[in-house]
Parts: sequence; structure tokens; C-alpha cells
Amino acid sequence: MTVMLVFTLYFLVPIWWLFVAGTKSSSQFTSTNPLWFADINLIQNITNLVAYRDGVFLTWMLNSALYAGAGALLATLFAGMTGYALAKYRFPGRELLFNIVLGGVLVPATALALPLFLIFSQVSLTNTFWAVFLPSLVSPFGVYLTRIFAAASVPDELIEAARLDGAGEVRTFFTVSVRLMFPALVTVFLFQFVAIWNNFFLPLIMLRDETLFPVTLGLYAWNSQVNQIPELRGYVLIGALLSIIPLIILFLLLQRFWRSGLGAGSVK
Repeated sequence: MTVMLVFTLYFLVPIWWLFVAGTKSSSQFTSTNPLWFADINLIQNITNLVAYRDGVFLTWMLNSALYAGAGALLATLFAGMTGYALAKYRFPGRELLFNIVLGGVLVPATALALPLFLIFSQVSLTNTFWAVFLPSLVSPFGVYLTRIFAAASVPDELIEAARLDGAGEVRTFFTVSVRLMFPALVTVFLFQFVAIWNNFFLPLIMLRDETLFPVTLGLYAWNSQVNQIPELRGYVLIGALLSIIPLIILFLLLQRFWRSGLGAGSVK
């Protein structure tokens, strides 16, 4: 119990510090207790952040929402279809393909960033929306999870019954199998959304136009200018606080699905 309490504090203290720092004015960041409030200026700080440079922070938040939302949705769809096919269809090379996917789980995304940059530069897609969006559609972990979940949760007899009723393979997948795989699909969506939202290195090497930046890269760009423009320190802190709110909301809304998805996936 004590160990759990210590680790809970370890993870919550930085968030608490960020929240407290977001309520302070620029002059109070270094002159007051870093873990307790001074004057509450949260609303004013948010207003100043949103108004700074014609609201570029909102553009970065919208970019992150688009990269992460659409990317995670399509990645979940592709991973679900691939995992379902690997689990329910017999074809030559199936196990080899699955082993390659498993190998992809072990490769860190940062190791692929530079090769992706070289490939995208060959087709003139660097510094475009697609340079960040297209790599986000691949989720080896999602394929792995949906494959083991589909193998255990979608009975072959149910698929055969759907075929006898005249349903095609695509209709069977979307009307029957997706409902049974829903906890696993929500889990994949949540993990992929968080991974894309927090992705930093790929946008860093792909993008130069700040109107295409996700919020992580935008805040990094501001933070690198703090020595020249001290007021940016406050904008970085309040921006970092606002940037984690969508993740917290998503976790709270989907927690009952991803808990069951992870639990079922770990034993099936």
C-alpha cells in the first residue's frame, strides 16, 4: 500500500505542479512556493495564451486533434481488419506475416523517423500534413491485440452462420465481428490516440511550417525561445496544462472499455 502511495504521488506531483504553475502570473513563477497557489490568474493566463500571435496555440491544438483523432480512428480500423483476417482466415504465409507484425512492435517509433523522412522527401511530402498523418495509421500493437482478441471472441460458428444467411465477408466483419471485438478496438484507439498526441520526434524532423505543428512541437518551439522572450515561459506552462486535458477526458470516457479490452487480451 505504501509503495502504491509513493508511486501515485510520483506520477501526480508533476501534474499538480503544472496546474499550480498555470494559475500564477509570470512574476510569481520563481518567487512563490512551486507546489502551492499564489494569486489565481488561471483565466487570465488562458486568455493571454489564446490571444498570443492570433491564436496560434489553438491552431496547434486543432492540428493535434486532427492528427490524433483521424489517425487513431483509421489505425484502429486497419489494425482491426488485419488482426481479424490473421485470426479467422487461413492463407499461406499467415504466421510469417504475424511474426513480422510482432517484430514491428519491438521497433521504437523514433528509430523509424529518419528512414520515413528520407522516403517522404523522395516524394516531396515533407513539411505537409501527410508527413505526420500517414505514419500514424500503422499500429503493430493494434494488429497483435485484435488478432488474439478476435481468435478468442469471435466464434467460427457465428461467422459460418452469417455466411449461410447470405452476408458477405465485409458485412460479416462490420455487423457481427466488430461488435464482439469492440473492447479491443477501443483499447487500440486509445493507445494510438495517446501515442500520436504525444508524438514529438517525427513532427520535429518532418515539419517546418508552424501552422502544421502539433501542440507538442509548438510548445517546444516556444520553450526554445524563452531566453529571448521570457513571457513565453508562462505560455508554455499553461499550454502544457491545456494540452493534457483531452487525454484525461478520453481516458475517463473510455476507461470501462479499455480496462476490459486489456484484461481480456491478456488472458486470451
